[in-house]
Amino acid sequence: MDNVDVVVVGAGATGLMLANELAICGVSSVVLDREIGRLSHSKALALQPRTAEVFDLRGLIDGARERPLASVNGHFAALPVPLTYTGWSTPYPYMVAITQSRVEALLEERAAANGVTIRREHELTTMTQDETGVTATVDTPHGQRQVRGRYLVGCDGGRSVVRKLAGVKFSGTPAVRFSVIADVVLKETGAELDSTWDDLGKTFGHRTANGQVVSLLPLGEPNLHRLGYQDPPISAETRDAPVPTERLEEMLQSRYGDKAQIAEVRWVSCFGDASRQAEQYRVDRVLLAGDAAHIHSPAGGQGLNLGVQDAMNLGWKLAAQVKGWAPEGLLDTYQLERHPVAAQVLHNTRAQSLFLDTTSAADERVEAMRELFTTLMSIPDVNRHLAGMVSGLGIHYPIAGQHHHLAGARLPDTEVTANGKPQRTSVLLRTGKGLLLTNADSDATTATQWADRVDVVRTPQMTVSGSVVGALLVRPDGYICWAQTTQDAARLSGEVPAPAELVDSLIQWFGQPVR
Repeated sequence: MDNVDVVVVGAGATGLMLANELAICGVSSVVLDREIGRLSHSKALALQPRTAEVFDLRGLIDGARERPLASVNGHFAALPVPLTYTGWSTPYPYMVAITQSRVEALLEERAAANGVTIRREHELTTMTQDETGVTATVDTPHGQRQVRGRYLVGCDGGRSVVRKLAGVKFSGTPAVRFSVIADVVLKETGAELDSTWDDLGKTFGHRTANGQVVSLLPLGEPNLHRLGYQDPPISAETRDAPVPTERLEEMLQSRYGDKAQIAEVRWVSCFGDASRQAEQYRVDRVLLAGDAAHIHSPAGGQGLNLGVQDAMNLGWKLAAQVKGWAPEGLLDTYQLERHPVAAQVLHNTRAQSLFLDTTSAADERVEAMRELFTTLMSIPDVNRHLAGMVSGLGIHYPIAGQHHHLAGARLPDTEVTANGKPQRTSVLLRTGKGLLLTNADSDATTATQWADRVDVVRTPQMTVSGSVVGALLVRPDGYICWAQTTQDAARLSGEVPAPAELVDSLIQWFGQPVR
């Protein structure tokens, strides 16, 4: 039997991100996946601004930007007013259009560099847990084998075996409308195609003469495009039936005319608008993340991003638990923080689905609502709110005992003066440890008791999201857990001790100090 700290089931973006987060914290894992290799097709096609920031926190963003398809504004329900990210203090005020397969390749390359073991053609069949760990039984090409970890995390998608074996209810609504996406190579016929990333509202919001929404996006190879459309004739009973090339071409031509012809179908998939969420993200030593914990309509391009950010939130907390320094209740904050975030995504994608539903195109009430909402999105505060919600930039976690308005918010990438030199906070956080930014001797001296978990950077006061602050304590996932606006001279010189609120926050998030 193989033994590791954490067994990760599923080698998609969520599982690979989690394995990398564990690795930089010195926690061993094995990633099990039933597929023979990494999938070449891509359901997701973009990183939201917050996920781009997360990648920057781990030194991954440059790889993602080497071969992007485009950098584009977001959209809400394909309405004609784009989402903009001004006012969110982000170095990535756009979505990075990139295929999911490219994202997973980057994460797999990093996993290999971190020494993570990925085992393909390993399908989980059963699991049992006890007081000290979880034993997973998997089918492999060479027969059954067992793998044991102190914890097991299911990142195995919407039909999660882990979730089912753990007996977790997956509450929500079933799919009632179905859409098709296909990666197709088009013939060189001179057809006029407005296949572009320039205006996603136009791409996804254009309706054909019969009220259908048919979209086409270039995928970076000659004549290769992502075709998408809603298909009312498809039902829950027929969703798994093959989609004929003739049907794909019929839908393509309904928007682009008879000259638009398909030479090759690389991949095709049918998906519904089911909206479900696991009631529990943790059952003792078994946890869920990504699509195993939540599924929803792809409206707005939030799915992959939600899973990556689940992994970023869970990774350091699970590592703390394994390494023995986690304060009581730290691992439970994973559900406390991430369950409401996913619930909000389910909520906003349901709302977007109403506007995107082709069966309601002739409903004058829906059209009136669409026009009203378009007008509202032209109001800067409304647009900013929706942009923060869809992009993840607006996430604000509840931080018990803290009253500063920055506590619970993400730390935007900020240039600080560290040891007399300019440094970006995104680079300072790449160690996977917490970060205390302060210029006070008393703060720095106190934090040395957590030196194995928290880096201390001496810096003058900073401006963060428009607010001047004297000191910040930041979690490994980039969220602020303590902030103070001013520092008095006695604390700067070390004549008085660090404030009790800072000590309490260090204990709350990083456990007891090393004496």
